[in-house]
Amino acid sequence: MSGFNFGGLEPPFSDYKKAKFAVLPVPYERTTSYVQGTAYGPAAIIEASANMELYDEELDFTPAESGIATFEDLVIDAPPEEMVDIVDEHIARILQDRKIPVMLGGEHSITVGAVQAVRRRHPGVSVLQLDAHTDLRDEYEGSRYNHACVMARVREMAPCVQAGIRSSCAEEAECLKKFGDTIFHARRILKDRNLSEIVGSLSDEVYITLDLDVFDPSIMPSVGTPEPGGLGWYDVLELLERVCAEKTVVGFDVVELCPNPQSVASDFTAAKIAYKLMGLRI
Repeated sequence: MSGFNFGGLEPPFSDYKKAKFAVLPVPYERTTSYVQGTAYGPAAIIEASANMELYDEELDFTPAESGIATFEDLVIDAPPEEMVDIVDEHIARILQDRKIPVMLGGEHSITVGAVQAVRRRHPGVSVLQLDAHTDLRDEYEGSRYNHACVMARVREMAPCVQAGIRSSCAEEAECLKKFGDTIFHARRILKDRNLSEIVGSLSDEVYITLDLDVFDPSIMPSVGTPEPGGLGWYDVLELLERVCAEKTVVGFDVVELCPNPQSVASDFTAAKIAYKLMGLRI
């Protein structure tokens, strides 16, 4: 386990054996196409988490007391096609130990490996993607496992609901016609507050993948591709509250943070949303 624990936790709350959550940092960056630096995301999130208040004033309890173990960085020096199986192996072990996996990226392509593992243990799982981009290209820059293809691969394994979307390419526009009833654009969410429709599109068991660019750049500028018109903090939080209240979240990831040495605001927001999700899941 890591000596650099999420939340700055010490035993007994960081002990793996008793922990409810297992944090797996995956600083993988092989296919990013714009802003670089997401390999530094997991460390920045964990460092920021040590400066959070662990008591949640809205939930009125301390989620960390349920136990949050933190693994050493899973450093993967391999192409994405091989990386997904390595991630799969580690997430599968966490699930076998009856922990809830919390994966910190790193680029979004790591989600494919996590869903592979989750799908075997929870065959009826659906995936909720919070993201600015659909990530539905079948292939990009010579790879079907590029970060721009992640949801194309995930949709081959499990039903998906995509929320916060506000950018697609022409190829992905064809996918929008096919999957349109499970793709919820940011503008529509902000206008219609259609959270019941989003939650109702999910199965009973849900894996959440949260690309931090789902947030508006005004509160989350440090991402690989910041898109204007994103969701606010409470927009995302309200959706997560609804999902956790009505469904069973079997694991989640937080990806695509590109830390800026001049500002820790994005790092702290990323840590906070990960911790909020843990609290909501308890």
